[in-house]
Amino acid sequence: MNQPRIVSNRMTREYFFREGCHITEWLNSETDESVSIARARVEPGVTTRLHCLVDISERYVILEGQGSVRVGDLPATNVEPGDVVIIPPNQPQQITNSGSSDLIFIAICTPRFRIEAYRDLDD
Repeated sequence: MNQPRIVSNRMTREYFFREGCHITEWLNSETDESVSIARARVEPGVTTRLHCLVDISERYVILEGQGSVRVGDLPATNVEPGDVVIIPPNQPQQITNSGSSDLIFIAICTPRFRIEAYRDLDD
């Protein structure tokens, strides 16, 4: 990434990911391997599948709603808007929407998210 640029997401569509949440990819490109940024939405009462990202660090920035997150060996911890969840590479992770409205957060991955790095641990 050597040049300044603006990435427009006006035409970007949300999709359902097998993890159990809805994703809108805001930035995930081979032209910038260092980071990816996505908006995630978990519906009320839903718990995502237990999974890890191989060799990718992830951060959740909670924007709306309430939830409970499990990361590595930490006990389940309640999260709310303004909280940041730091997930080191290869650590089991799972989030539950414990509220009555959508749980919305930004997922920032370094290096960028690649589907090959996703490992479902619920199987």
